[in-house]
Amino acid sequence: MLGSSPMRRRRGERELAALRPITTEHIVDGGDGVRLHGLHSRIEGAPPRGLALLLHGWEGSAESSYMRLTAAQLLRAGFEVFRLNFRDHGDTHHLNEDLFHSNRIGEVVHAACDIAQRFPARPLMAAGYSLGGNFALRLALRAPVAGLPLAHVAAVCPVLDPARTMEVMEAGVGVYLGYFERKWRDSLVRKRALFPELHDYDNRTLKQGMRELTRWLVERHTDFGTIDAYFDGYNIAGERMAGLQVPASILTSEDDPVIPAADFRELRLPGTAYLEIARWGGHCGFLLNGKLDGYGEHWVAERLSAAASP
Repeated sequence: MLGSSPMRRRRGERELAALRPITTEHIVDGGDGVRLHGLHSRIEGAPPRGLALLLHGWEGSAESSYMRLTAAQLLRAGFEVFRLNFRDHGDTHHLNEDLFHSNRIGEVVHAACDIAQRFPARPLMAAGYSLGGNFALRLALRAPVAGLPLAHVAAVCPVLDPARTMEVMEAGVGVYLGYFERKWRDSLVRKRALFPELHDYDNRTLKQGMRELTRWLVERHTDFGTIDAYFDGYNIAGERMAGLQVPASILTSEDDPVIPAADFRELRLPGTAYLEIARWGGHCGFLLNGKLDGYGEHWVAERLSAAASP
């Protein structure tokens, strides 16, 4: 809760602004007419060590506190940074008619290839938080076939088995479930206002709980048919990352209330993958002190910097 507090947001704004980066907005190609928005930042006059693509969590955005704080750490480490907004995140609901869902990995891969061509600084890295960590790892799985020159990925508290995450949230104290339900409903209301002829769902639909609202999304707005097939579509647990060819670093915590640490111990990972399970940290929190310094953003910068070293 403190990790997403106004204090952290203000700190992210201050730290990024203090570096005075040159930041430009871009609309990148997600394929099949999909348009995604992102922010490219660099320090003027500094030859880059590489390009870091950052992916936010569900209902976050390129302007989330952890995205800004991680961007600041990476800029200090000599990287150029591209913060990508997923479809319907940030102020991007108007860019595409169809709704976001977690299996839209194809457009993120396509966008990453476009970004790599626009900004050819090498090596190319990627990092993500929560659902963004899941996307980053799936991006790495698909990079060789897509021709994406991805050198390393870092994932903080990535979603592994979404069906299990749903069960854990439903059995928990309700803070996380309520937070995401509220944010998702707000997003769907915004989408309906922009495209009323395409999205004519009523408020009764929006009042459903997380599981039923997800089931509605799957049945009405995807080709998966069932919620189980949908969850399986972006499941990366167990042996699903055994064939990962891109070196990867993964950080989680023993006390994550959303994604059980036991699931990470059951992962079958290649020798080029590094897994760190911290004693404390919550879900993407990892606060170090009263100033709300975060271990997560330092960890991402350290892992990508080490990977970029000769």
